[in-house]
Amino acid sequence: MAYDHNPRQHGHSHHHGTENQKAVGIAALLTGCFMLAEVAGGLVSGSLALIADAGHMLTDFVALSLAWFAFRLAKRPASWKATYGFDRFSVLAAFINGLTLFLIAIWICYEAYQRLNEPVEVLAGTMLWIAVAGLVVNILAFWVLTRGEKDNLNIKAALIHVAGDLFGSIAAILASIIIIYTGWTPIDPILSVMVALIILRSALQVVRESSHILLEGAPSSFDRREVIETLENEIPDVIRVHHVHAWSITQERPMVTLEVDINKKADAIRVKMAVKTRLKDSFGVEHSTVEINQDNIPG
Repeated sequence: MAYDHNPRQHGHSHHHGTENQKAVGIAALLTGCFMLAEVAGGLVSGSLALIADAGHMLTDFVALSLAWFAFRLAKRPASWKATYGFDRFSVLAAFINGLTLFLIAIWICYEAYQRLNEPVEVLAGTMLWIAVAGLVVNILAFWVLTRGEKDNLNIKAALIHVAGDLFGSIAAILASIIIIYTGWTPIDPILSVMVALIILRSALQVVRESSHILLEGAPSSFDRREVIETLENEIPDVIRVHHVHAWSITQERPMVTLEVDINKKADAIRVKMAVKTRLKDSFGVEHSTVEINQDNIPG
């Protein structure tokens, strides 16, 4: 006997998806508009911190647009070819965005190395005003994204992108102030490298979590040994639990399949529902497929 829960019955997730899509869309618009001003300001002032931040904002605009598209695509219903729907695309978008963060950080470090070897003149006054404006825009974009579901990997990746921009703006402000008062231009590439290292650390977490889901790894809170012990010890008539497999469509949609051997005289339907209820209440798994084995089991 088997019971398959309809994986598309998750209206609560769709409500979050709408809010997430709106938040990411607004952040993408803010980032894209200011990016153009920052590119011009970076070229005029000669600041690597501004140019690096503008380059980061360009990839952020693409990344946020991809995240927006992922949330929009996830609303499409399941089909005969995509039986789980399109929610997993948001995880793929998070993985791609995480990888772009690595490339951004490497590029910033390379440019910083070039600037340290060949210093250029920096118009610190122009750099300061543009960096302050960028900070305001990034704070606003970050605030908008926090209105979304922060545990969602796609939102988390978007937050890291915008946070990287925010740190970049702060670094540019600090660099411009130091250059104004001391004339020491190496501070510009040095602070850029510090921002790149912060980006790398955050990117690693997003790539690790999203790749774990894409590789069908078990949900982080799911321990197969604990599940087996709980079901065997706490549900009457359960003799043995085996062939337990767990994975996630997204962070919010864990899935489990398992087989349960029960007493020959037990009520199979009652035991099955008890198992599904325990999986939901104790382990947060709403979508499970439970196969009951009752034939040739001692009564």
